[in-house]
Amino acid sequence: MAIITLSRFLIEEERNKQVICADLRFLVEIVSRACKAISIAIGKGNLAGVLGGAGTDNVQGEAQKKLDVISNEILLEANEWGGHLAAMASEEMEEPHLIPHRYPKGEYLLVFDPLDGSSNIDVNISVGTIFSVLRCPEGVPAESESVFLQPGTQQVCAGFAVYGPTTLLVLTFGDGVHCFTLDREFGHFVLTQENIRIPEDTREFAINMSNARFWEAPVKRYIDELLAGKDGPRGKDFNMRWVASMVADVFRILTRGGVFLYPLDSKMKDKGGKLRLMYEANPMAMIVEQAGGVATTGRQRILDIQPTSLHQRVPVILGSRNEVERVASYHQGQ
Repeated sequence: MAIITLSRFLIEEERNKQVICADLRFLVEIVSRACKAISIAIGKGNLAGVLGGAGTDNVQGEAQKKLDVISNEILLEANEWGGHLAAMASEEMEEPHLIPHRYPKGEYLLVFDPLDGSSNIDVNISVGTIFSVLRCPEGVPAESESVFLQPGTQQVCAGFAVYGPTTLLVLTFGDGVHCFTLDREFGHFVLTQENIRIPEDTREFAINMSNARFWEAPVKRYIDELLAGKDGPRGKDFNMRWVASMVADVFRILTRGGVFLYPLDSKMKDKGGKLRLMYEANPMAMIVEQAGGVATTGRQRILDIQPTSLHQRVPVILGSRNEVERVASYHQGQ
């Protein structure tokens, strides 16, 4: 069986399926090279002195790790010069990053969380990069934040990398979800899973149980039913898996099913939720839906949300269809 590299896969998506154009193909290849560079930096760890805090806070008011800053710079520098982008936006930066005047500009916008789950870095648990590609609206200057404020249904590509025992790249262009594994010996991503499908039923859930006292009634009802197991109304036992790294939790769900919840609670209600719509919720929602799953806030499909700000936060419930729809029905009073 022939080895299909990421480059070959993208060329075939463009030539045979006409799913993507050359500019989008080049853009995704550049992002993948940046992910390889981030993977190398993470792999060196304390040998390169890259672990620990950076001594700064990001726009969210969260303490930055050194690798947050390094990963952000790698993505910005890798994507500035290609000529495919009008602008970029990062979870780590308050304002959009404009393409320097010395470089040509393109029709796409790149949005990313450079290092998701970075609180796990120092304890050697899987982390990752999440990204999304949008088209820049015609007639609107890229300097305006408003060019990014598009619902998730407008994404032309979404993906994430996982830096774990192996480095993985998960991609969708709206025609299914595919996974590539980094061959470290040869330095390229190789297609290892095609058309991933999330099982509709599951016995696994992922939620931060320490927030239980802050949950709304529908989420508390749902989790209580799962914890009751075969002695409760569900009639079967469930297992909890919580990595506290969204990329790791979502990849597990893609692989064997499950439901991931970071719901609205009284602690985060004034902020709208915990996770960022543009950098985390939208790209993951597109990937999960393309794999046959469901992604909702509990009250609304995530991909239908009209963003109001670049760093807007939302509740996130995603994964296996039957479980996510059950949680959503509880929010609707059923």
